Amino acid sequence: MDLSSATWWWVAAGIAVAAELATGTFYLLMIALGLAAGAIAAHLGLGGTAQVVVAALAAAVATGAWHLKRARHPQSAPAAQNRDVNLDIGERVQVDAWNADGTARVQYRGTQWTARLQPGATAIAGAHRVAAVEGNWLVLAPAPGR
Repeated sequence: MDLSSATWWWVAAGIAVAAELATGTFYLLMIALGLAAGAIAAHLGLGGTAQVVVAALAAAVATGAWHLKRARHPQSAPAAQNRDVNLDIGERVQVDAWNADGTARVQYRGTQWTARLQPGATAIAGAHRVAAVEGNWLVLAPAPGR
């Protein structure tokens, strides 16, 4: 069985897509685009060297473009501090008193929670907002405008 060079390019592109699905590495899709460009170059009748150059250039451009796109968009906050992940972030709680160890017991969502103060904040009783949730602890910051 004699397979054309275009077939090998398409097989390689399919393997790259399958590897991306298995690993979740989006950059492999950019490499697969380069491999598909090599297959198209083979269909157009370009020689082996030209096919490799087209594939390499297409993969490099696609990878570079994706890298620049990701660099220009800010990274989301870690899950413990991201309101898109945890809807408790930003909610207000009332702290009656802080313990000597920097913790407090607060009433939130119908139950008592253990809370600690966000680093750098002053332990003053009053309104606070949930800055993060770490396990079963609320990390609190003073609420603005209190």
